[in-house]
Amino acid sequence: MSGNTLGTLFTVTTFGESHGPAIGCVVDGCPPGLALAQADIQPDLDRRKPGTSRHVTQRREEDLVEILSGVYEGRTTGTPIALLIRNTDARSKDYAKIASSFRPGHADYTYLRKYGLRDPRGGGRSSARLTAPAVAAGAIARKWLRERHGVEVRGYLSQLGPHRIAFKSWAHVDENPFFAPDEAAVAALESYMDQLRKSGESCGARLTVVASGVPPGWGEPLYGRLDADIAQAMMGINAVKGVEIGAGFQSVEQLGTQHSDEMTPQGFVSNNAGGILGGISTGQDVVVSIAIKPTSSIRLPRKTVDVAGRAATIETHGRHDPCVGIRATPIAEAFLALVLIDHALRHRAQNADVTEQTPRVPAQAPVGKGKAKTTPMFEDPDPAEA
Repeated sequence: MSGNTLGTLFTVTTFGESHGPAIGCVVDGCPPGLALAQADIQPDLDRRKPGTSRHVTQRREEDLVEILSGVYEGRTTGTPIALLIRNTDARSKDYAKIASSFRPGHADYTYLRKYGLRDPRGGGRSSARLTAPAVAAGAIARKWLRERHGVEVRGYLSQLGPHRIAFKSWAHVDENPFFAPDEAAVAALESYMDQLRKSGESCGARLTVVASGVPPGWGEPLYGRLDADIAQAMMGINAVKGVEIGAGFQSVEQLGTQHSDEMTPQGFVSNNAGGILGGISTGQDVVVSIAIKPTSSIRLPRKTVDVAGRAATIETHGRHDPCVGIRATPIAEAFLALVLIDHALRHRAQNADVTEQTPRVPAQAPVGKGKAKTTPMFEDPDPAEA
């Protein structure tokens, strides 16, 4: 009821605040027997952590994860897994001047209206800092999905402010601070962010996340739909204001003959559905895009009100991401993995004995067999491309 837990069978409950002593989560429902150590989780946290480039917040957190329970002799026991990440570089004094006013576009106002008090230090519970425990939990989910089903979850930055980024190769994604899939676009992105940072402004971003190897059949009609649960989870990420599955809003402009993903014995010829039909996975790549709004904590003056309702002007100083989307790719990957593992376990619970004689339609028709683009603006990558 309190809204701090994600999932049905594989659940993640996060705790902590941006400037508290620690943040963390409790993962419940992880199957027993999975080999698990800090080294399985830390790489994803390192990809998300702050201070990794001049384009993101310079808060210096190591984000070292501690496994407190649920693992014995290197394997999960099936009992709750408690993960802890200590905060070591909080500067609460940076927020003293805004404790009595509300940042426009931020949750300051709504938290106070809901709870009657708020923690102004770094946004407290509403801070994107709380995505770190979710990324740690997502690392567990990604490992289980990979080992049990061969599922790979990968994401990339597809747009930064006005700059759209064409997909070139997965090999480029982890070679630059933007998670951009085209190394040729990085120079322009750096120039744009340098100008933005100097001006004191912020911008939004679009991310695309792809899960390949998802078997057909995951998801539940009508109110446990895989796409609905993905959308709910993605909207639970700080600053996300839009979610698209497959062609998304571009399906409005498509005709039925364009949008419907034709099937041949050689495979689907397109993937406008984003790998989900009727709320159930088709066996194609699950393709999700999210829109992230501009950062609301900026140093430029803006009109607001104070806690007494009086007119005020606010400027936010301190250490903030001019675009929170730059570090959000590992976060989006984690949340998609968390939904997928939950549905994998739910499917296993009800349908483990189901046998189907109809041949499976391959995820993708070979090139030259009528393969179509999912959207004209943002191309879905070939999952086989390295």
